[in-house]
Amino acid sequence: MGGENEVLVKEIVAGILRLYRAVYLDSLKTSKRFGLTGSQSAVLRAILAHGALSSAELSRKLCVTPSNITGVIDRLEKKCLVERIRQQEDRRVVLITLTESGKELSKQLPDPIERKLISGLVDLGPEQVHALGDAMNRIVDLISAERIEETDLGGLHEHGPWADEKRA
Repeated sequence: MGGENEVLVKEIVAGILRLYRAVYLDSLKTSKRFGLTGSQSAVLRAILAHGALSSAELSRKLCVTPSNITGVIDRLEKKCLVERIRQQEDRRVVLITLTESGKELSKQLPDPIERKLISGLVDLGPEQVHALGDAMNRIVDLISAERIEETDLGGLHEHGPWADEKRA
């Protein structure tokens, strides 16, 4: 990498790491206050918004694997926040629904960071939103293609959420 480009690349990666850290801290705050993980909160919000859903529908809506959603539902069920209801007409279909305490807790949950981001993005012009969308898609493509190797990151770990781990 050369001069100006190297500085910009490091700023972009540092910005992504700051974004990751903000999402992590937002999730941690909710976890401490309500005793829920980010995934558990997302499941409760989804059921509150859409009504009873199958685990497959939940996994699609939340972009997580079916096995992951099963574990989340199991833990919420142990906390008596959701229950599995088998459909009478087709016993193979099991819907996940909120219990009364699950409904009460779901209504108290703060807006997820995604909603805060959306409210900020809607104020931008269409060209800006399009440019950001293109840039995000490109970044995701780069990561998905695993084109960035550990050695390419140089000293960027000093700025990211793992900075303390590197020093320990």
